[in-house]
This record gives sequence, structure tokens and C-alpha cells, in this order.
Amino acid sequence: VQLVESGGGLVQPGGSLRLSCAASGFTFSSYTMSWYRQAPGKEREWVAQITSTFGSTYYADSVKDRFTISRDNAKNTVYLQMNSLKPEDTAVYFCKAERPLMAYWGQGTQVTVSS
Repeated sequence: VQLVESGGGLVQPGGSLRLSCAASGFTFSSYTMSWYRQAPGKEREWVAQITSTFGSTYYADSVKDRFTISRDNAKNTVYLQMNSLKPEDTAVYFCKAERPLMAYWGQGTQVTVSS
């Protein structure tokens, strides 16, 4: 089982980034996929989720209307489009695959929002 995040980097406030998380080793389409983030000195927090069956999406209030989660089951990949980025979005971003009694995490990708 492997989850590999990519797409992080340094971006100016107001800019955009698209994160990707490529999955392998399990039946991707059967898993709910989520993005979390962890800023220095803070606990990991949930950012967004997309369900397996209907592709329903949910967002933390802090990113609603700025971030969009999507998935491509043919490519075993989940995405996080991040627009209007703020310095407080700076964190390591992790993807998570889950279903009852099973959960997998990626290693994370750094996003830094700074001028």
C-alpha cells in the first residue's frame, strides 16, 4: 500500500497550488479519501474529504470556497486544488485513505505560503 503526495511548494499569498495523491496497493475506488494538514507546533487537522460511493465532498470551514477536493478513480489519484492561499495555510499536507477498520496515510508534502 502506498500513498504519494506531490505538488507542494512555495507560493505567494493569493496564489494557487494543486496537490496530488497517487494511490497503489489497494482498491482506491472503495475508499473515502481525505486531506489533512499539520502546521509547525500544531496538531494535524482535517481539511477536506471525498466519499467513495457518490463522490460527496466536505470541507473544513477554514478552506471552504477556496479549496476543492476531487478524485479520478481511473488514475487512482485524489487532488486538492487550493486557491486564494493564505499564510495560515502553510503546513505539511497529508492524504488519507479510509474505510471501516482500515486507514492509510501518505508521507506528506510541504506547502509554504509566503511573500
